[in-house]
Parts: sequence; structure tokens; C-alpha cells
Amino acid sequence: MKKITFLAIFLLTAIFATAQVVDIKTATRTEGDKDVRVLIETSEGPIMVRLYNETPVHRDNFIKLAESGMYQGVLFHRVIEKFMIQAGDPNSRGAKPGAMLGDGTLGYTLPAEIVPHLFHKRGALCAARQGDDVNPERESSASQFYIVQGQVFDEKMLDMISERFGKKFSPEQIKVYTTEGGAPHLDGDYTVFGEVVEGMEVVDRIASAERDRNDRPVKDITIHNVRVIK
Repeated sequence: MKKITFLAIFLLTAIFATAQVVDIKTATRTEGDKDVRVLIETSEGPIMVRLYNETPVHRDNFIKLAESGMYQGVLFHRVIEKFMIQAGDPNSRGAKPGAMLGDGTLGYTLPAEIVPHLFHKRGALCAARQGDDVNPERESSASQFYIVQGQVFDEKMLDMISERFGKKFSPEQIKVYTTEGGAPHLDGDYTVFGEVVEGMEVVDRIASAERDRNDRPVKDITIHNVRVIK
């Protein structure tokens, strides 16, 4: 089974597989709804995220999976310091030490909801997916997500990224990437559907974990529960 991949400046990282697409009309909340908060309870501490109303399909799917208990017991199976932490592979639940993870799927994908003003700043909550070679529509995994830890870039580095990857950064993006940091090379390629509002210190702690050659933490980092805050 071919894994999902997403492009970093100096590396390619892998993820999982695809199936049928969920219809965007299945979104149930409206653009005017108050943003939803979701608490991700991990073995390293809590992470509170805000889900964006501009990405209703991803928002509602994440809420549905949280309320169903799908995330209970799954691992952060790929962590790369100064880049991101990734979780949501259903096959990671109870996985043996050293087992290759990242192929897990729920049997459906989500249509891309790539919104230009939602970008890969530090703390961005994003949907993982297969690469463009097998997934030209950039459909998202139903369950696998990553949180950007990122790093700070200077304008010269952003110019290099812009030239190499054909990106155009707004003044707001440039300001954020040169002060707070993020992963600008992923902009426009993956759906960003939320952001961390509390608990970035937990993200940093997870990202710095000792890991094996497949970027899986040597000591399991587990999601105990994901709770929607009403």
C-alpha cells in the first residue's frame, strides 16, 4: 500500500491510503457558527485547538471522530522537530514497538478545503494526505492530522521557498513566518482546518521526543481522548 507523502524543504515524509470521497454537502454547521474548541488529551499533556468555520467538512468530520471515540488510544506516530507532529492512524492503536505506521485509513477521504488565508503557521492543525502523484485533487485523510511546530524563517529563506516551490506569500504570512514561524513550503498544498490555542508547550515536547529511523517516537506518545468543548 502506498503511503501518503508531504513535501518538506529537505525531506519527504510519508503517511497512508485513500478511498471514496465524502461529499462537501455533508457539512452541517454554517459559516456563522461560533468556532468550536476541541481538547486533545495526550500522554504528554493537553492541547486545545480551535476548528475553523471556513473548512466545514474537515471541522465536522473531526468533531464526528472525536465524539465517536475514534482517537482514543492512537499514537503520535511521526514527529519531526522544527517541523510537525502527526497522529490519527487507526492502525497505531496498540501497535508493537518499531512497527511501521502511517498506512491506516477509515475507508474514505475528504475533499480539499484549501483557503488562502489559512496557512501553515506555528500551531496550525492540518489534514495529512497522499501525494499529488496519486491524489491530484489533494483530498485529505479522514483521520490523520498534523500540528505544525515549525521554525522561524528570514525573508531570504522565504524567497528561496517561493522560487523553489512556486509559492506567493502575503504580507501577513511573511510577518508570521519571520516572527512566530511555521512550515511555509506546505502552503496551498494541504488543508489547514484549525489552530492550537493552548498547549504549544506540549506540541514542542512531543516534537522533541527521541524517535527511530521512521520518525516514530521510541516511547509511545498516546492520545487518551479528544473532547469537543461545548
